Amino acid sequence: MKNALIIFGGVSSEHDISCISATSVLANIPRDKYNVYMLGITKDGKSYLYTGDFEKIENDGWLTDEKFLKKAIISSSRDDHGVIIFDGNKTETVYIDVCFPVMHGKNGEDGTMQGLLTVAGIPFVGCGTTASAVCMDKAITNSICDVNGIAQAKWLYTTRYDFENDGKAFAKKCAEYLGFPCFVKPANAGSSVGVRKSADEESLYEDLKYALSFDSRVVVEEGIVGAEVESAVLGNNELFVGEIGEVVPCNEFYDFEAKYIDGSTALHIPARISKEKQEEIKKIAQKAYKAFGCSGLTRIDFFVRESDGAVLLNEPNTIPGFTSISMYPMLMKEAGVSYSDLIDRLLVLAIERQEEEK
Repeated sequence: MKNALIIFGGVSSEHDISCISATSVLANIPRDKYNVYMLGITKDGKSYLYTGDFEKIENDGWLTDEKFLKKAIISSSRDDHGVIIFDGNKTETVYIDVCFPVMHGKNGEDGTMQGLLTVAGIPFVGCGTTASAVCMDKAITNSICDVNGIAQAKWLYTTRYDFENDGKAFAKKCAEYLGFPCFVKPANAGSSVGVRKSADEESLYEDLKYALSFDSRVVVEEGIVGAEVESAVLGNNELFVGEIGEVVPCNEFYDFEAKYIDGSTALHIPARISKEKQEEIKKIAQKAYKAFGCSGLTRIDFFVRESDGAVLLNEPNTIPGFTSISMYPMLMKEAGVSYSDLIDRLLVLAIERQEEEK
């Protein structure tokens, strides 16, 4: 059996969602194939090996189980190839064959954790360092789409520094080029954290200030009227795309509350669009996956514009939610890949990718 490390938590606005996702992963990982180790990272960046009940992870209850906690770090030495555990004056090193960093947002999904695991020589689930960083930054992903002829909403971006110098002028530029409503998004954030829908130039200015409290750069995109659909891509070289799903948010848009708190958001799997349109989305998803340099898995979200049926890329998510109500595992399940089999495939893909890159 292989030693699999599940990392959860992290210094991120999506810490709590990571804990929920990790709980689902731990409940479904094939225990007959993997010895499972759990490494939790607190909101202030402390890391511990946790040996208690994984169900306590979901609400950060694992931190109260002190007898099941030991300080631990991922060793950057390839000689160790794993985790160093500190027990008083003693240390123990656990060899890790493969890792699943079930972490969303900054300091987990943005290439930072991927860089550490790469230096450590530990195979890990998901995209590599570059693709993770690229897909986390909305300004960069939008630029790559433009270069590769992948259709998307019209967009603009600014930095905190430039906004502080002349924010009113930027808001006016957005109003003239994008119109209203438009969406303001921190360039580096997930789960719709910091995202707002702006109805006019005055609210846009305030929404820009709000988004810039989460990140030093923001992207503003035109509002698209149409269906919100999501694709699940799996693989390194040979790609498999699961069913196409449709989200009908309970709120004005698919914000944090609609994704994780309010259970009234409607999900349609398969999406309520033609088979031909679903196949078109799958092809574009594969093209985008390759353009971004993805591997392992990525959920890629799209709009299907109501006026002309155009498929417009919204954003990629390299470590999408893995909760019981998350789209990626549900889209794969609908395509015949069970949750447990999906986790196994991802771990195998991680090992295969490292072998290819040697």
